[in-house]
Amino acid sequence: MRFKTLLAALALSSVMPATAQPINDTAFTIAVIPDTQNYTDFEHQTEAGFPFDARELFYQQMAFIARNARSQGGDIVFATAVGDIWQHATSRMDPDHAARGLRAIPNPVVERHLAPDARALTIELPIARRGFGMLDGKLPFSVVPGNHDYDSNWSDSRYPPAADIAHPGANRFPFGQLHYGGLKNWTSAFGARTPFFADKPWYVGSFNDGVDSAQLFEGGGYRFLHLGLEMAPDDATIAWAEAMVRAHPGLPTIVTIHDFLNPEAQRKPISAVDFKLVDPEHHNDAEDLWTRFIATHDQIFLVLSGHQNGQARRVDTNRFGHPVIQLLADYQDRRRSLDAATGTTTAASMLGVGIGDGWLRLMRFDLAKNPTLMVRTFSTHYAATASQLPTYAASYKASEKPTISDAAFLGQEDFTLSLTGFRERFGQRQ
Repeated sequence: MRFKTLLAALALSSVMPATAQPINDTAFTIAVIPDTQNYTDFEHQTEAGFPFDARELFYQQMAFIARNARSQGGDIVFATAVGDIWQHATSRMDPDHAARGLRAIPNPVVERHLAPDARALTIELPIARRGFGMLDGKLPFSVVPGNHDYDSNWSDSRYPPAADIAHPGANRFPFGQLHYGGLKNWTSAFGARTPFFADKPWYVGSFNDGVDSAQLFEGGGYRFLHLGLEMAPDDATIAWAEAMVRAHPGLPTIVTIHDFLNPEAQRKPISAVDFKLVDPEHHNDAEDLWTRFIATHDQIFLVLSGHQNGQARRVDTNRFGHPVIQLLADYQDRRRSLDAATGTTTAASMLGVGIGDGWLRLMRFDLAKNPTLMVRTFSTHYAATASQLPTYAASYKASEKPTISDAAFLGQEDFTLSLTGFRERFGQRQ
């Protein structure tokens, strides 16, 4: 066993069992993979002059999940990726949006950081395929598209960026409004007909060629339904999701979507990427999704998202009087590993370049007499949970949650929630 692997196993001893357990055991783990775009970015590899190959951090994450899958003697029964799998689009505007009259304008943010590039197809997508290939055959998993995974990106002509972003004046959208279209690249990698999902018995439904998808998995004596939804879904997508819930009555259901909560635990988009604002007839925002779908289906008890850098959680009561847990986890802007590699600090070097530092979420369910959900934020790079890393708050709090205490910051990363009424809501173990 390699040294890092051993450290990872020791660090997870309080989170995951060391040996396989029968399918009707009360406890199991779901792995949540936050935005991976900075690991797969072609600009973040040594061949592009970067200090190290960021893809190796991504491969470490996926290998860890694969090694700890229940089929391999571990405790992870399902993995879900929250989107932004790669970084770059490959075209300026897709034909559908162009035909509907949307126009692009120059935007320095797009040109500097997000200009479409064919290397997304030759470098970034192959990295993504290789990483998720480590999970193939080991456990059921889901991947949803984020805004960076679209074929096209541009700045909408109706919302020009501020001339001086630092002093935007009356401009409500200093970065303009970035918009995205087309998912052919994404479906070529993760569509319903790809080897990852075609003919898999646990992959039980798809829409838009797999842009939206449904999976089944088992844990703690229950069967679960998971729905992976595209960002800001349209009405037809919501109708499909409702049909999937009706087709699997009574199953506890988890929804993964790229954008849902912001770091203040509000269901609001970031100012620069508001799909509904730019194209209201074709998108529902997070609050719409809550009102029209999540709160109206009592099976849905958990919503997972990324996109907005940081962490947050909230619990709301649905229309049936039952709690729905909503969790945000996105660590794409973290760069302690990069600073260590360059021997500098964030303020002094490569400002604005994030990596992720190997952080992901491990959600351990225990569905015994008093069901609980224990969430641990774990780095495969540091082989430690947030609470186990002495420098965790010093490394990340100032840029993410500067106004709260170190203890409160850790409490947003490693915490336990009661699954109140789970057995009454979903019946006894099967």
